[in-house]
Amino acid sequence: MNDQWLLILADALLIFHTLLVAFVILGLVAIFMGHFFCWRWVRNIWFRLSHLTVIGVVVLQAWLGVLCPLTEWEMALRESAGQAGYEGSFIQHWLHSILYYSAPEWVFILAYTLFGSLVLASWFLVRPGSRRK
Repeated sequence: MNDQWLLILADALLIFHTLLVAFVILGLVAIFMGHFFCWRWVRNIWFRLSHLTVIGVVVLQAWLGVLCPLTEWEMALRESAGQAGYEGSFIQHWLHSILYYSAPEWVFILAYTLFGSLVLASWFLVRPGSRRK
């Protein structure tokens, strides 16, 4: 595979990774808004299970000190293409800035754990499958 395709795949992974982050964050906002606005879709069991699973994996990785596989795959593709950093495209630059920022590891563990706890709490506060009357 040539370098251009490797970089396209790396960018696609970066976009997918960003969409997963947006799903987790905006999903929690939607769950609580849906409770107040009586949106039935926020109680969909498949949406709720996938939402809880994604943040659960993130929290588990943080506690185990494991780097996200999406990050590893993206970086491996970039290295295979001969690219070391994020000097690439505009989209790549900004998505990288959003996803990867510097802070001590304990900050990420705490943030992921607190956010995961909120998602878990939403499971009990806005029960999946139930209808508000």
